[in-house]
Amino acid sequence: MKSYFAESELIINTDGSVFHLHVKPDQLADKVILVGDPGRVPLVASHFDSKECEIESREFRTVTGSYCGKRITVTSTGIGCDNIDIVLNELDALANIDFDTRKERSHARQLEIVRIGTCGGLQPYTPEGTFICSETSIGFDGLLNFYAGRNAVCDLQLERALIAHLGWTGNMCAPYPYAIDADKELVERIAGNDMVRGITISCGGFFGPQGRELRVPLADPRQNEKIESFAFGGRHITNFEMESSAIAGLSRLMGHKATTVCMVIANRVAGKANTGYKNQIDDLVKAVLERI
Repeated sequence: MKSYFAESELIINTDGSVFHLHVKPDQLADKVILVGDPGRVPLVASHFDSKECEIESREFRTVTGSYCGKRITVTSTGIGCDNIDIVLNELDALANIDFDTRKERSHARQLEIVRIGTCGGLQPYTPEGTFICSETSIGFDGLLNFYAGRNAVCDLQLERALIAHLGWTGNMCAPYPYAIDADKELVERIAGNDMVRGITISCGGFFGPQGRELRVPLADPRQNEKIESFAFGGRHITNFEMESSAIAGLSRLMGHKATTVCMVIANRVAGKANTGYKNQIDDLVKAVLERI
């Protein structure tokens, strides 16, 4: 880590808040819930017993409050791992950099981060309405490949096995996936005994990268079929979404605990989708609030 962070590297607003989130260091709780949709922030916060602050900037909406004696921050990220790069770096800066001196704090602060989202199921046992906790996430986005230390925290054997299975060996046009485990203790606590635990793929898009074909043909029409049939150590890929790999990967590099839980709203094997899922996701929200 650097000892001093220049103004161009860590941008701090004139009110002392971090650049994109507009959150100040004392407004961040140790327990953090991430949601993609800014409209889901008030859903989570509606369960709080009290609220300290409500902040909104672009797609980033934040509320810090209290739930059953626990101080919790809920923040929206928008869609995609590129936004997670912004959110995780700024959350870590709020926790571990002194904004007055622009130097790293002497004692590291560990955040507990849980993403609540929606996903597409990839197995017959993950129909619509299933809650999936991502034990392992595979990033098709490439984000973690820009950071030093990625090989030390990733499952390189899983990466190589998947590349061979997909036929991506030597394919310079294909993304190089990274495989990262979520925090084991957090998975045990959040998943409990009522969620499916599996391998999640985070894609760099909603259509082509997830095997959806509209007017532009896919480079590999059999990609989803290959993903669904992949097995490693007796485990299969359970779902597609767009953020879990970056959350798990950056959190591991930064020393935070993280996992992702999603509700399946479309099963790709069955070809079915449920667009009326918004009431049911409140059940997942309440489960995470109880367990975080």
